Amino acid sequence: MNKKLNRRIFIEKSAMGAAGAGIISASACCNSDNKSLSGLFIHHVFFWLKEPSNQEARTKFEKAARELVTIETIIDSHIGVPAPTNRDVIDTTYTYSILTTYKNKEDQDIYQTHTKHLKFIEDCRDLWEKVVVYDTVSI
Repeated sequence: MNKKLNRRIFIEKSAMGAAGAGIISASACCNSDNKSLSGLFIHHVFFWLKEPSNQEARTKFEKAARELVTIETIIDSHIGVPAPTNRDVIDTTYTYSILTTYKNKEDQDIYQTHTKHLKFIEDCRDLWEKVVVYDTVSI
């Protein structure tokens, strides 16, 4: 394998690792046009399940999360679990995270009241003990 191809594979795998950690969206690192996150409304939600080792609860949550991210105002999404990293500044106590991006706050407001979002909350609220949300916009 030539040196240029090795470098490209390394860059792609590194970018996927960053996407898995929720640092960037998965499509931002994989599309050939490399979408910019600048100007987007980013909504990142972390969930701590009551019974994180309960496979039935995990399956229910994952299925509901996959349906949730089909809401039409979502530009991009990532459903993840803690990456296998170990540094003092990293919180790996959560069970799942869902990262979604929107064109603007108005599109995120639509998501908040969308029937799929309300159904997700209704169907899964009994599964989690804690939820933390981080909403960000570009500076």
